[in-house]
Amino acid sequence: MECVTLGKTGLKVSRMGLGGIPIQRIDAEGTRILLHKLADQGVNYIDTARGYTVSEEYLGYALEGIRDKFILATKSMARTREAMAADIEKSLHNLRTDHIDLYQVHNPNMEQLDQVLAVGGALEALQEAKAAGKINHIGLTAHSTEVFARALELDWVETIMFPYNIVESQGEELIAQCKEKNIGFIDMKPLAGGAIENGTLAMRYICANKNVTIVIPGMAEEKEIEENINACLDPSPLSEKELKEIETVREQLGTNFCRRCNYCAPCSVGISIPNVFLFAGYLNRYGLGDWAKDRYSSLAVKASACVECGACETRCPYHLPIREMMKECAQQFGE
Repeated sequence: MECVTLGKTGLKVSRMGLGGIPIQRIDAEGTRILLHKLADQGVNYIDTARGYTVSEEYLGYALEGIRDKFILATKSMARTREAMAADIEKSLHNLRTDHIDLYQVHNPNMEQLDQVLAVGGALEALQEAKAAGKINHIGLTAHSTEVFARALELDWVETIMFPYNIVESQGEELIAQCKEKNIGFIDMKPLAGGAIENGTLAMRYICANKNVTIVIPGMAEEKEIEENINACLDPSPLSEKELKEIETVREQLGTNFCRRCNYCAPCSVGISIPNVFLFAGYLNRYGLGDWAKDRYSSLAVKASACVECGACETRCPYHLPIREMMKECAQQFGE
C-alpha cells in the first residue's frame, strides 16, 4: 500500500486507513482478524473515537502484539482541560497503549472551539499530554466549513479531518489549503455515511484528488479491505462511464440525506433516526422495496412516533430537517 506523509506530523501513513465506526458492529475477535488483515495488506492507520462506544476497547484487544504496525488516532468531544485529560487517560487504557500517535478535538462548533482554546480548555490538556509523551500529535475534526477554515489558522493543528466525497465537495478549496500549509488532511465519510452504494467509484473519486492525504472508509469485513485497496491503487483516470455515474449519484442524493453519523441521538422517543433514513434510501433509490419494508418493520419505534421536539435537529451537523424527513418516511412506509 502506498505511504504518504501526514502533513507536519511527519508520520508515514498508508493512503487508506481504517475508520473505526463499524467496529461497533462486530466483536473483539472479529476486530483482531480485521486488523491482522489490514497489517498484512500494508494498511497502517486506524481512526477511532471516545464516542464510538466499544470501538476503542475492541481495537485495544486487537492491537495486542501488533501495536507497532499501526499509527493510532482517536478523538474526544471534551471541551475542558479536566474532561479532555480524563478522556486521554481513558483512551490510553482502552487502547492498551502507552501513547497515541494522534489525538483530535472531535467536531466542535465555533462556540465550542472557543471553549477548547480558552484558559482551562481542552487544548491545555492535549498540550500537557503531548509534553508527557502520552500523545504525539494534535488534530481537529469538523463537519462545518466555518470550523475548518478557522482550524487552518491555528498553529497547533497538525491534521484536519472533514467529509469529502462524490456529493460533498464544499471543503475542496480548504482541502487544497491544507496541502499548502502542510496540514495533513484526513478524509472521513468517503461513502457519505453509506449513502453512496458504489464503494469502488467513491474511493477512486477521492484518491484522484492528491490534496487528500489519507481516506478512512469504515470497514468491518475482509472483502471491503480488498475492494477499497484495489480502488485506491488504481491509477487510471475516471472513465466517461464513471463520470456519468457520479452525476447520477449527485442527482439522486442531493444534499438532504443522512450521513449516519448518529450525532442526532438520542431520540427522545427512541427512534433510530439513521436506520429509518437508511431503509428509506433503499426503498426509494435502490429498488429494494420489499427488503427495506421488512427491515423497517423490525424497528422497535417507527418514524410515525416522532413528537417533533426538534432536539435531533439541534445536534445534526448537517442541519437536516429531520422532523419533516420523518414525516415523509412515515408516509413512504405506509404509516
